[in-house]
Amino acid sequence: FLIYISIIANTKKNCQKSMIKMKKYKVGFTMGVFDLFHVGHLNLPERCKELCDYLIVAVCGDDYVTQVKKKTPVFTEEERIRIIGALKCVDEVSTITLDEIDDKMKAWERFHFDVLFSGDDWKGSERYNRTEEQFSKVGVSIEYLPYTKGVSTTEIKKKINSDR
Repeated sequence: FLIYISIIANTKKNCQKSMIKMKKYKVGFTMGVFDLFHVGHLNLPERCKELCDYLIVAVCGDDYVTQVKKKTPVFTEEERIRIIGALKCVDEVSTITLDEIDDKMKAWERFHFDVLFSGDDWKGSERYNRTEEQFSKVGVSIEYLPYTKGVSTTEIKKKINSDR
């Protein structure tokens, strides 16, 4: 009888462990500039990792920041990669090309993820409607996550400049 109870207890414990480990997706992918690292930057990969077993975070290069966003990054892409790579919730970090940022299918072809995590402000946009359609053909999902309210790199820069 004691052996039976021990087997039941161990089975229950193992089931609980595997249930904790079971996540909605295997490989998740997100990207960002991640300049002037703040709590919003931390919240994104933490939320992503809650939904996937393996998280890839792509850091937009300096060329994207200067050419597309028309801004100068405070930290170089190498420094931003190092910061993101140090997070325990991030399994892999890489730069992402302008082409891959613009065409998420190219990013998928390179990184082979099952889900793209993106900010909810992109939901319903022409670009992401097209991406959803393309991804549906290859079985990739998009999860839209809410932004952290009240914090942004732009606002931090404004505050720093106004305090001078």
